[in-house]
Amino acid sequence: MGKATKIYKICAQPEWDAALKDGLYRGSAVDHEDGFIHFSTSSQAEETARKYFKHQDNLVLVEVDLQKSPLPIRWEPSRGGDLFPHLYENLSTTCASRTWALRLDEDGVPILPADDLT
Repeated sequence: MGKATKIYKICAQPEWDAALKDGLYRGSAVDHEDGFIHFSTSSQAEETARKYFKHQDNLVLVEVDLQKSPLPIRWEPSRGGDLFPHLYENLSTTCASRTWALRLDEDGVPILPADDLT
């Protein structure tokens, strides 16, 4: 079982804006294909950004504090056997404890607010 109390989702700003209007984040196209919403822990988020979001702008990082918003997260092996948090239902936007607009570094990798991720 995962030990992280905060998990993170990187998504397109327009997707998150639409979710805020609706009250539910239903996931990205990849989430729909896989049947769950992909999250990362703080230690996994940087590699997720580098591997899956390089050269994509207009992104947002969404933080969910599992202590404040308990969710039925499944911790499942993924990249290198590491356990990743997956949510097999829609995410209420009220579960988001913080969000950050992301910009890209000179290599096109989203810059995460490393000092704020716990």
